[in-house]
This record gives sequence, structure tokens and C-alpha cells, in this order.
Amino acid sequence: MQKGFEIDMFGYEPEFVVCGDARIAYYDVGRGKPLVLLHGNGEDSSYWNAQIPELTRFYRVIAVDSRGHGASGSGGHGLSFEMMAEDLKTVLDTLGVKKAHFLGFSDGGNLAIKFALTHPEYIDKLILNAANVEMFSGVKPQVQLPVIAGYGVAAALSRFSKKAARRRDVLGLMVHPYGVTMNDLERLTMPTLIIVGEHDAIREKQTKEMASHIPHCEVEVFRDGDHFVAAKQPSRFNRTVIEFLLGR
Repeated sequence: MQKGFEIDMFGYEPEFVVCGDARIAYYDVGRGKPLVLLHGNGEDSSYWNAQIPELTRFYRVIAVDSRGHGASGSGGHGLSFEMMAEDLKTVLDTLGVKKAHFLGFSDGGNLAIKFALTHPEYIDKLILNAANVEMFSGVKPQVQLPVIAGYGVAAALSRFSKKAARRRDVLGLMVHPYGVTMNDLERLTMPTLIIVGEHDAIREKQTKEMASHIPHCEVEVFRDGDHFVAAKQPSRFNRTVIEFLLGR
């Protein structure tokens, strides 16, 4: 059931779909062609607060809290992009959505890639904001090394603490390869836009290599932007997204 947008969609309680051993939370706002929003690691759908009001002028926005994030449950089998992609399919099937645009940020971009490779029939246009394929060479060391260290600590403590186990599972998404190679990107035949900041956590070389493997890909670099351009440069980000989706 869709809900009307007033001031802040996150004043509403999320709706849920049971996906295997977890309840997955989502927010369904606006009317029109569906646009799926996928947040980054350790976040939830509120990351898109600066996007939702503008995007719902044009689209039915479906913002999903990934498994183990936000209001979604974790289940009892850890976290993986494969699992989250199947969660996403279940949510869309439950809502009767057969095709949609997808916008994913960071790990949400990686999830969008995984989903697009596994279920390409659901994808109309694809927007990847600061996604990566290679976990180590694709991310700047000043970002990735603390993640690896945090993962190691959480893994060591996970036997004694459920909180540490949850943190281990979430950080593990940024540490372990998620089963996608550069050559796999050649199968992304839908129109694709990559958005990154000039000073992004994702290496410039990684972005260029990804774009070179995606057949119909545009790249937009936000000058003076970092990893969080959607939150810090929302007007430009929203305009870029809408113009790409509308084909302007």
C-alpha cells in the first residue's frame, strides 16, 4: 500500500515483506514509474531524505532497507549480496513491480549491480552512485584499511557479542568480494549512469574501468564532491538523476 508524501516520509512506519528468515522493510511513496532506491553500508533508507521529495514528483519511489540494515531483520545466516538481491526480488514481486529504474549508493550500487546481473528483466535504467567491483584495489586505502581493521575486531568479538556479530556481517559486505568481475559488467546492457565525487572513496581508475565495460554508460563526476554527493549536493544530484531517467 502506497503512502502519501507529506513532510518527511520517515515519519511513517515502514511496511514489511517476509523474505525467507527475515522481514525486509521498505517505503513506498509517490506515483508513476517505479524507482528503487538502495542505500549504502551501515545506513538505511533515510540516506535518501534529500532525494525523496523531488523524486516523488516524477516517480513511485520504493526505498528498501537492506537485510541487516535499518528496520529490516538480519535472519540467521549472515549477510551477502546474493541474499539481498533475492530479498529485493521478493519485495518487488510482492508489490507487483515487473520493471523499474534503480538507483544505488555505494554498497547499494553494488547490490544494484548484483541484482541487474541476476535479474536483468527488472531493470529499465540503472544509476550507480559510487559503486565498485574490486573491494581492495577499487577503494582508496584510507577508507578500506579502517574497514578491514574494524571487521577483524568485530569478527574476533563475535563469539561473545551479538552486536559484534552484526557488525562483522555488515562490514563483511565491504571486505569480501561479492562475485562480480569487470567482465561481468559487459552484461549490463541497460542504459547506465555512474555518479561519483571528484574526491570519492572509490578510486578514479576503478570508475573508469567500470564505465569502459558497461556497454551504454555515462559518467558524471561532481566537482569538489566526496563519497556522499547525494547528501551534500542534493540539488545537483537530483537534477542529474531526473534528467538521466527522463532522457533529457
